[in-house]
Amino acid sequence: MMKEGQVRIPSGCAIAAVISRDAKKMSGEMITNAMKPMHDRSNGLGGGFAGYGIYPEYKDFYALHLFFDSRSTRKECEAYLKEYFEIVHSERIPTRTIPAITDEPIIWRFFVAPLKSMLASMQLDEKEFVARAVMKINTQLSGAYAFSSGKNMGTFKAVGFPEDVGVFYKLDEYEGYSWTAHGRYPTNTPGWWGGAHPFTLLDYSVVHNGEISSYDANRRFIEMFGYKCTLQTDTEVITYILDYLVRVQGLTLTEAANVIAAPFWSTIEGEKDENIKKRLAFLRTVFPSLLITGPFSIVLGFTGGIMALNDRLKLRSMVVGEKDDRVFIASEEAAIRTMEPNAENIWAPAGGEPVIVKVKEGAY
Repeated sequence: MMKEGQVRIPSGCAIAAVISRDAKKMSGEMITNAMKPMHDRSNGLGGGFAGYGIYPEYKDFYALHLFFDSRSTRKECEAYLKEYFEIVHSERIPTRTIPAITDEPIIWRFFVAPLKSMLASMQLDEKEFVARAVMKINTQLSGAYAFSSGKNMGTFKAVGFPEDVGVFYKLDEYEGYSWTAHGRYPTNTPGWWGGAHPFTLLDYSVVHNGEISSYDANRRFIEMFGYKCTLQTDTEVITYILDYLVRVQGLTLTEAANVIAAPFWSTIEGEKDENIKKRLAFLRTVFPSLLITGPFSIVLGFTGGIMALNDRLKLRSMVVGEKDDRVFIASEEAAIRTMEPNAENIWAPAGGEPVIVKVKEGAY
């Protein structure tokens, strides 16, 4: 963060993540505390976390986290869900009353399974069915926002500084094998509960430091495929792009990274391996509207892993560290040191080069 006179020059937002390759559980308190040394990267208009492996007792069900502006909206949403899903459990998400978090909506979670009869009649697989349900809630149910919808994972976000958001949601009472975190410094979009990061769809969650100058082109393209950007923040589109490329189109994570942070044509031309050269040229040619321009560093969370990625010019800071079976990622080394004072192999990934860490096969 830089200051010049009394003018604050934001280098934008804070991100952090940790994953255990052996799927060992870590308290949400660790990732909450990691955000404290990066306090000045936020301005109190949004903080949030995603945890993986946090719902072992309901691991086979989709955990829908929702904001409601009234009890009547909640009842309307529940009636809609009952038409399409079996609801095995529902409850208000536990929170603490703290002075730093105010004006909270009704915050609820449902653990659901798609009705087999509905899957059969609509001829959809489970994930597409759930994704469409999320889009329907967010576009057609006024005052309701589904902000998390994966299995055995959950997102927790609010208007506030991230270290306060973690306390508010009692993250010290959750344990997960992977956590991501975000502190917002919004520059041209509103600060509101639904606009805080992470942005999620199914088990994909994205935290982002930066600004997307290609947002309109990206949004117009992705909305042709049934996605709807409703949360008034440019980062939302990254989540849908990655869902489309990986889940729908079947690309690998590395290939998806080569779409959104595509190599320059001069780099592709200089590639000596003909197969790689052809593949990179193919991706740039087929998905030009999904190239994300502007400064960014992101962390994508998904079941069993995380991916960190910078824009090609590396206009946003991001560092990686390791210790034993854990990998740490953050905007600043100070955040990594808060999680693990003895972290080793601290390094900064190159622009456009994805860092992909997966849990060992069968570990979770």
